[in-house]
Amino acid sequence: MLKEKGRRLNKMLKSGANKIIDEAVKSIEGADRAKIKNQCFKGLCPNLKVQYQLSEKAAREAKPVAGLHETGKFHKVSYHINPEKIWLTLSKGYQAFDSRISTFKDITNALSNPSVDMIGICGMGGIGKTMLVKEIARQVKGHKLFDEVVFVDVPQIPDIKKMQGQIADELGLFLCEESESGRARRLYARMKEEKKILVILDDIWARLDLETLGIPLGDEHKGCKVLLTSRSRGVLSREMDSEINFLVGILSQEESWSLFQKMVAEGDCIRNHDLQSLAVAIAKECAGLPIAIVTIAKALREENLFEWKNALLELKRPSWRNFSGVQAAACSTIELSFNFLTGEDLKSTLLLCSLMGYTYHASMLDLLKYGMGMGLFKDVNTMEEARDRACPLVHKLKACSLLLDSHISEMFAMHDIVRDVAISIASRDQHVFTMRNHVVPQEWLDKDTLKFCTAISLHKCDVNELPEELECPQLKFFYMYPKDPALKIPDKFFAGMIELRVLDLTKMHLLSLPSSLHLLVNLRTLCLDQSVLGDIAVIGELKQLEILSLSSSDIEHLPREIGRLSKLRLLDLTNCSKLKSIPPNVLSSLS
Repeated sequence: MLKEKGRRLNKMLKSGANKIIDEAVKSIEGADRAKIKNQCFKGLCPNLKVQYQLSEKAAREAKPVAGLHETGKFHKVSYHINPEKIWLTLSKGYQAFDSRISTFKDITNALSNPSVDMIGICGMGGIGKTMLVKEIARQVKGHKLFDEVVFVDVPQIPDIKKMQGQIADELGLFLCEESESGRARRLYARMKEEKKILVILDDIWARLDLETLGIPLGDEHKGCKVLLTSRSRGVLSREMDSEINFLVGILSQEESWSLFQKMVAEGDCIRNHDLQSLAVAIAKECAGLPIAIVTIAKALREENLFEWKNALLELKRPSWRNFSGVQAAACSTIELSFNFLTGEDLKSTLLLCSLMGYTYHASMLDLLKYGMGMGLFKDVNTMEEARDRACPLVHKLKACSLLLDSHISEMFAMHDIVRDVAISIASRDQHVFTMRNHVVPQEWLDKDTLKFCTAISLHKCDVNELPEELECPQLKFFYMYPKDPALKIPDKFFAGMIELRVLDLTKMHLLSLPSSLHLLVNLRTLCLDQSVLGDIAVIGELKQLEILSLSSSDIEHLPREIGRLSKLRLLDLTNCSKLKSIPPNVLSSLS
């Protein structure tokens, strides 16, 4: 609105100045004509002497007037002054972490490289990408590496006109054109006026056409560079053709604690001895994710001891149904990344990973076992084909920063908060029940809950006693790793799980398997890893079984009945150091 008024005022002033000059010229000409009327012989003949004198005077006075008129041809009566950008002058909130100093330097060096036009920065939501690029912008502008820096916050669903407006605002440019192409031409021309310009496109979710926006690049403008941030490495490398990409990772434990202290320190509350240990535990639960550390620390400023205790409890036992409390902001940004995954296979893979019983690192082989059992990998006939299907899915989830690399070969990792979010989504949308490292509440035995439950995962939980039978008509996945390996499984326990496809009983004493196991006619995957095993002959009744894993168990004799499993594709006997005998023709009878 202000720009429009300024534009009208500019036009009015210019028009007024020209009008004054024109009227001055008319005034002189009018006076001269009056004098010419003073003619001789009663007006029958012009007075030649007077006419000559007036013509000389007119010539003399016309010169300065003409000069004034020429001088008055201003391109603009006034110029729009573009104020310094607020985000570019304030560095509040930025903290230079040791783990990111080298990345920071590498990015600024890449921006100085004349052969590099486009640079990408990727990392999970809430990791601090926006804060990092803004600080980079401040420094390169301050060091005169660029004459102008433009920052654009990219919407999840790109609005070209709105983004063009953001760029124009950053450049102090008024766009009067209605069409996207017309606005793009104006922006293109304006940017080319800058010798060196940096355009930051923050948080892109899919391919953006820079030409449509009006951003010149490459041979069109050697002085223009584009810096992108995204949660997806694939968007940067494949869709935007970014030449160099940098990964921003989680903070170290020491950095997390330092940031937590800084965010809380205004109240000086953590000097209180009672809160000190709670503060350390809460910072650790944030698992190096800056958005979680900052939001939780600020929420706890000046709060009492009970609020701190409740916050720690929330972090250790996140809500199954929705994101609320101290971790709401962190969880919401992760859910957004989940929603943007393309394809149900990617979403299903991530949710399955969240149910796997591991503390940090997970095995690709375990994912294959579960995925095959759940029918996640469509149209595959061999384990090799399943692996070829699973590896790209894991790679894509890593590229979206929802899974992480592991330092162990054939393993991957998942951030604690990403797992919490995935479990919450699975609980809300797919009626999944899961507990980790806690006493299992009585509500898991609620009949209404079990009636719709599709997956149960109990990892290192205190389970005092199992019911005689679990009525779970829709259950497809059951994983249990109890703290007490001697927990007894009643004979009829599996009778109400007719749709079960994956069963994992880890580190249990199973001297005999429950007789109801043979009722699991749809079971595809059975894992009895690290267990003490006795008589497991009933496994031979599971005609649809495709995966049997006895890894690291103490089994001594492989039962002959396993030879009946005609559909078995994988028999995992890894690290079965006590295995003494395999009956003849058992292995050869397997598919």
